[in-house]
Amino acid sequence: MPSHFREWTANGNWAELVSLARNLDPILNAFVQFGEPVASVRGALSGLPYVVKDIFAAPDRQPFGGLAQALPSLDCEYADVLRLLDNAGAARLGYTALTEIAYEPSGYNAVRGRVRNPWNPDFISGGSSSGSAAAVASGSAVVALGSDTGGSLRIPAHACGITAWKPTWGVVSTRGAMPLAPTLDTIGLLARGAAELMPAAEVLADLKDGAPVRTGVVVRDALDAAHPSVRKACQGGVEAIASCVVSLDRRDGLAAIDAADAPVLTIMQGEAARCHRALLEGDAIGPVLRRRLAKGLAIDDATLANAAAQRPALAAAFIEGVMRSADVVILPVMTIRTPPAAECDPPDQAFRPRTLYEISRLTRFVNMLGFPAVALPVGFDDRGLPVALQVVGRPGMDRALLSLAAAVQARSDWHDRVPDALASLVASHGVTE
Repeated sequence: MPSHFREWTANGNWAELVSLARNLDPILNAFVQFGEPVASVRGALSGLPYVVKDIFAAPDRQPFGGLAQALPSLDCEYADVLRLLDNAGAARLGYTALTEIAYEPSGYNAVRGRVRNPWNPDFISGGSSSGSAAAVASGSAVVALGSDTGGSLRIPAHACGITAWKPTWGVVSTRGAMPLAPTLDTIGLLARGAAELMPAAEVLADLKDGAPVRTGVVVRDALDAAHPSVRKACQGGVEAIASCVVSLDRRDGLAAIDAADAPVLTIMQGEAARCHRALLEGDAIGPVLRRRLAKGLAIDDATLANAAAQRPALAAAFIEGVMRSADVVILPVMTIRTPPAAECDPPDQAFRPRTLYEISRLTRFVNMLGFPAVALPVGFDDRGLPVALQVVGRPGMDRALLSLAAAVQARSDWHDRVPDALASLVASHGVTE
């Protein structure tokens, strides 16, 4: 844990963290609202400073979901995950920005503007939990709450150089959270490292005990397809995993990953359109999102139901063909380097739609299968931007994945790096790492 967290949280001095976040926000655009943190309850998370992706209902506010106006009432007035964290004594510092209705992988938001990458503002921060990732990477919070429907925690963790936990589907309650595609939606966490993330994960879910990770499969063709500098960083991460007494095999897996693509995109488009069709009636959304929702409404109910029904067979085929007897599968979060923001902004002449597809190509299949995953930083590409490796486990292996990530991070310091672009501002608050 960074030294300023230890000092400020030990003294309950959350005002310093909020002050740091406020001073950084003109650069990052990571927050939509700052809170007045109070942690009057003593519990497992006493004093833990956390921030919240702006999709969760709280007693004092309705979320905006990346839009200019508050969302309609959700299924309860106090999201289960917020209640759990608050009752455990965590201190909520504020609410973080996201893409419109959490439905975009790069961080682009036509309504509120994009969250900027703490390592280089000209590059994407990743979506849709953009603000949560930027807040953690910049040192404004220890833990951030987010969601992941097709990679929305793991992609920003990769881009911002931090750790993400995408849980087994159904393990963490989504009650009181804005839905995107309920068949795929998961609620998870971001932090610098797995050791900081674990206590909050244990509050949110019943993490089953089990055997530690001892065997894994590196997805060979996914690693081979990666940009050379991404591949080099991932290979360093693979070696770090192997040093944790994990026996590794290498096997092709892209065909099994791509087999899940059509159904997962059908579910995402069809369910998102049904959850948010009311937005098509007003002017609350930009033209790109409007087209995506309209496309989803063109998917009929039978096609949507058929796509969702494929989950068990796809999961079984992936285990049989790729995992086999191994505990985990290891692959990059992205094969491409973190792209410039202009390449992902539709109004920009440099926009490349194919880039948006590539950003989530290796993450969305995990949501289709319902498996848990962690993303952990393993180095930097040739432009000085972070690279993350993704470790995917069998359903229910959440604790084992987090324990493996913590073991790797006890042997490395990739997750402790401070973004150079923010170093002077952080130092002005008396922060040293």
